[in-house]
Amino acid sequence: MVVDDAEVYEVEPVAVAYQVEPVAVAYNADAGVVRNTAGAVVGGTKSFFKTVTHPAAISAEVGTLGYGANLGWALNDKTELQAGWAGGDVADLFGGDFDVNDINYDVDTDFSNPYLGVQYRPMANWFTMGAGIIVPDNEINVTANAEGSFFKIDGIQYNAAQTGTLSGTVEHRNKLAPYATIGFRPNITNNFGLFGELGAAYLGKTDATVRSSNPNADVNFTNAQGNPDSIKGSEVAEKAQAQLENKDYLEWMPIVKVGATYRF
Repeated sequence: MVVDDAEVYEVEPVAVAYQVEPVAVAYNADAGVVRNTAGAVVGGTKSFFKTVTHPAAISAEVGTLGYGANLGWALNDKTELQAGWAGGDVADLFGGDFDVNDINYDVDTDFSNPYLGVQYRPMANWFTMGAGIIVPDNEINVTANAEGSFFKIDGIQYNAAQTGTLSGTVEHRNKLAPYATIGFRPNITNNFGLFGELGAAYLGKTDATVRSSNPNADVNFTNAQGNPDSIKGSEVAEKAQAQLENKDYLEWMPIVKVGATYRF
């Protein structure tokens, strides 16, 4: 019997390489949306740090929270994460004064409002809805204006010259203030756009401090029974302080702001 010799050949496996496209963010000029085409903020560590250091947009703003700016990162084609700061002296935006019962107070402010929030475009167009958290550190100084020659508190007129200057501070109790807004973000060019927002932030109840420049002086007044009486200047300040604290000035901070955005 004849057996044919046979040769055995080893077949190598075939490998096919595919090129993976890098993460990219595109901008839809018609809808005004920053589009994240392959995933952005959430991913690997390398992708995360690359995204954080390469925001999709930068904005400048002015409004009731102050003068400031923010950076934006695309989460998807309808949602953008924002981190920003607004502050400065914005008392004039509130009229520069306010009334507490019968006393008018001049206001001087120094605001600092860092915030983190999300802008959402429910219809993928220029209309936006926003929400987030503010970390308020706002300095509010007040000075009482006398009504003629008196400070009128709880219906009693206290001699203003004897009381001296009534001045103090107002501080909100909330260390974190939630906010919500609605707005619009029309585009001028592919890279440049404008925006406006309306809303409110809950800053919480207030703690007030009022001092008299003549704390130890005798202050004359006519009591509820129509008899002449007197108290110390510091006591007049305490009465004004109680009224001011009950006012809860800017417990709900109105948010009105406009600005401009540049998209990379």
